[in-house]
Amino acid sequence: MKNYTGIYKATKKDGTCYYRTSITYKRKHISLGSFDTDKEAHEAYLEAHEIIDDPSLLPDSYVAKTLSFEKCVILMNFRDNQLYIKNPIYIRQKYFLYYYSPDEIYTFDIDDLFYYAHHKIMKRGNHLFVADYGMQVSVLNRYGVRSFAVEGRDYYFANGDNRDFRYANIVCINPYFGVMQIKERGIFRYLAKIHLNGNYRIGVYDTAVLAAIAYNKAVDVVKAQGVAKNFSYNYIDGMSSSDYAALYSDCTISKKLYHLPKKLISP
Repeated sequence: MKNYTGIYKATKKDGTCYYRTSITYKRKHISLGSFDTDKEAHEAYLEAHEIIDDPSLLPDSYVAKTLSFEKCVILMNFRDNQLYIKNPIYIRQKYFLYYYSPDEIYTFDIDDLFYYAHHKIMKRGNHLFVADYGMQVSVLNRYGVRSFAVEGRDYYFANGDNRDFRYANIVCINPYFGVMQIKERGIFRYLAKIHLNGNYRIGVYDTAVLAAIAYNKAVDVVKAQGVAKNFSYNYIDGMSSSDYAALYSDCTISKKLYHLPKKLISP
């Protein structure tokens, strides 16, 4: 091994050698990763210093050489904003950019910086989520958009950019389970449905809140008949228990839900 600066040799449990490298910048010791050869580790060390020394190198146009692109973004942000964050975040004046990859960049309000500094974004299909207390939590949940909501039906992006997650850009049409907005004779109303063996229509209501309460009532009705499915209830924020009880009592739901086919009832 040559006497390269900033690297040291390590050994895996199986006896295989590898090389780690790190730098110290602004009194912060920063690990740059592990590499198969001492030459690669040294090149990573040099690339890190190049990034630190040249403020013209920015995430949007940078092509990583030996370092991971994520580590490059982290170093650039630390260099320019004096804040070391372990996720690929670059801070702007009133927002920050999260670089999931060089070509996939998400925009967030600065208010969410602390959260995403400690929660790494992951992706499954088109679904973005973070691990929070051992659970997979959708990124959209922070905006009142429920899991498995459909873009264009339950929510939409005001400026048309579905990578812009600033609060002003996400419009939640429907935050409730079993409810969707429809248009009847030019007027927006709310259709409530419950999924048993297929969708059952509960009714159409003037407001999303009424439709959400009707959905809760439908859940109670079908469970009372022996349907064992684990339904989620809608929570109506800011409503007193007495007001909720009055609306629950007054709202009507489809009579079919009171007389379900025997095949839907658990033995």
